[in-house]
Amino acid sequence: MPNRHTAIVSALGLTQIIGYGTLYYSFSILAPHIAADLVISLEEVFGVFSISLFVGGLSATVIGRQMDKIGAATVLTLGSVLSALTLILCAWSPSVAVFAGGIVLLEVSSGMVQYQAAFAALVEHDPKTASRNITYLTLIGGFASTIFWPISTALLDVLSWREIYILFAALNLLLCMPLHFWIMRQGKTIRANGIRQAREHVVGAIPLENRRKAMLIVSAAFAILGFTLASILAHMVPMLATLGLGSAAVVIGALFGPAQVASRLINMVFGSRLSPPILAVMSAALIVGGIVILGITGSSLAGAVAFAICLGLGSGINSIAQGSLPLYLFGSDGYGAITGKMAAARLASGAAAPFLFAIAMEQFGIAVSLVSTAALGVIGMVAFISVAYETRRNLVEAA
Repeated sequence: MPNRHTAIVSALGLTQIIGYGTLYYSFSILAPHIAADLVISLEEVFGVFSISLFVGGLSATVIGRQMDKIGAATVLTLGSVLSALTLILCAWSPSVAVFAGGIVLLEVSSGMVQYQAAFAALVEHDPKTASRNITYLTLIGGFASTIFWPISTALLDVLSWREIYILFAALNLLLCMPLHFWIMRQGKTIRANGIRQAREHVVGAIPLENRRKAMLIVSAAFAILGFTLASILAHMVPMLATLGLGSAAVVIGALFGPAQVASRLINMVFGSRLSPPILAVMSAALIVGGIVILGITGSSLAGAVAFAICLGLGSGINSIAQGSLPLYLFGSDGYGAITGKMAAARLASGAAAPFLFAIAMEQFGIAVSLVSTAALGVIGMVAFISVAYETRRNLVEAA
């Protein structure tokens, strides 16, 4: 990558690690301490979090439109400030009601600083190289949980959850915000110098007359896969323990993160040979395959390991597809609004998934729940296959 591209991807990679680490991954570590401090149950804390994820998902459409209107880098900059302020609000909250309002606002700000906005910033900076840069970015961002789970755990030995949120607010305001502002200034410099004229647009592979149908299919597919992933990930470790894997469940669950990073590294090296529609199909196949393996093998240690690795590989590729597939199919014009609509469907469905999967396990058992979730994933995979076929047919006819 040219030096400017390298610097921007590196800066966004750091802000994604901090954004996901402070606004998402740390929550599960801090939740028991939040519940004890606010004198509510852990289930109620996660209930508030689920509601906030749903509201955050609904806000993605508005955020996407604003990225097209004022620029994704500008949204990232404002989002860093809002993230810091809402973290401070949560830390100060004297009651459950104020805390709940703060968490809802926190998820809205998350949509302004995480992958959706970062991908759009890469498209905004240079549409021609955005697809490749999205792969680089997700490789860096994949370390967020690996870094912030242990950091959050270690901080609890010396700080309260409120003090940790103040520290996280400082990271967003004093580190992420200046980096996002710098990226915003880079974009303005490029436009002022006329550098971007020759690389202004990427034309989508789907003709305009078929775009609405394709957008509905792709949005539904991502929403279904998002629901499938969220269902499993929220219950992964306790589910494995219930299946009879005991203390090994934690170790097996820990394989998910490295597998995500590995899939992005493999795609970075070999992914140029695969189109985004094929990547989307592969991600769905790996996720479904992993769930099927666990459903078939039950308490088998080898089966559980294969399940965690397949799920991680599929999830890692899915993150790349969320950014590269819309660009490939629909082009760079209106990219923010398009990905905003897709993110809204995916995040809203993912917010309800853990609750519904928990009910399914209680009512029908783990095996039936896994089979049902895998069947749902197959529908998403078929949707991606239909888009891949349609895209290939259009390219052949245009040749």
